[in-house]
Amino acid sequence: MNSKLRTILALLVAVAVIAAIAFYALRGSQTADKVTLQLKWVTQAQFAGYYVAKDKGFYKEEGLDVEIKPGGPDIAPEQVIAGGGADVIVDWMGGALAARDKGVGLVNIAQPFKKAGMEMVCPKDGPVQTEADFKGRTLGVWFFGNEYPFYAWMNKIGLSTEGGPDGVTVLKQSFDVQPLIQKQADCISVMTYNEYWQLIDAGYKPEDLIVFNYTEMGNDLLEDGLYTLDEKLKDAAFEDKMVRFVRASMKGWKYATEHPDEAAGIVVENGGQDENHQKRMMGEVAKLIDNADGKLIAAAYDRTAKALLDQKIISKPAEGGYTTAITDKAIP
Repeated sequence: MNSKLRTILALLVAVAVIAAIAFYALRGSQTADKVTLQLKWVTQAQFAGYYVAKDKGFYKEEGLDVEIKPGGPDIAPEQVIAGGGADVIVDWMGGALAARDKGVGLVNIAQPFKKAGMEMVCPKDGPVQTEADFKGRTLGVWFFGNEYPFYAWMNKIGLSTEGGPDGVTVLKQSFDVQPLIQKQADCISVMTYNEYWQLIDAGYKPEDLIVFNYTEMGNDLLEDGLYTLDEKLKDAAFEDKMVRFVRASMKGWKYATEHPDEAAGIVVENGGQDENHQKRMMGEVAKLIDNADGKLIAAAYDRTAKALLDQKIISKPAEGGYTTAITDKAIP
């Protein structure tokens, strides 16, 4: 190779290196798109996928700066997003469709939880052994949108929720298991990944409990979906931001289900309480995530919407309550 050719090659290499440096410098200088995510509840492994996506840099890789806002007993995600306090929320479909029915244009853009974790449990030595024994009994139920699956179930089996000997008395349950321990209710609501294990920690054994699992009974309504406002999705830039957000979030969920102990540790670092509890919760949540593709099953949506309509929780058929456009682009 003569000296002239070597000089030309050296110049070409130098130009390529300078171009690469300029590209990455420009990329690094670009401001990340901000996204605010409002959770349905406090920081715990129920939301591990989002914390993992942030901790592992999955959001950053998509050019996003994501703020994760914990929820709580006095925080309604539907109200937060309606008031402009979030771009996207984690919500149960019952609450989301009820809000949509009232004029808040919530639309499901992804469904990380394929199965429901809600159950009702009763002590085996108590008066309730089967559904037929509910009549005249006191049942503990959470509110703030969590009551809709219960009301749909009672409607399905023909029991009034107004009390009396031919119906059930509804106890507005605190977000713990004290109503069962203190015998204020014959049965209470629990989640497979949380309050059920609080009962076990309180001294109950699995064989001491009769469990009515909503999913196994075919009474489950979709839980923990991602929702935004359909008006905002009309903006192409916002839609693209949601595609990137969902793609990174589901990458976070996949990592969390494959590395549950590490995911639990990340949750604790972000404010989750009791690492052993978070590890156990993560193991149970992983069973609800399935393959971490985030794609909503239309039949599950239809079943949820019908149950809400039958119970008159919503006043009209729930049209336009979900879109597959985001997950189709995010996870082909």
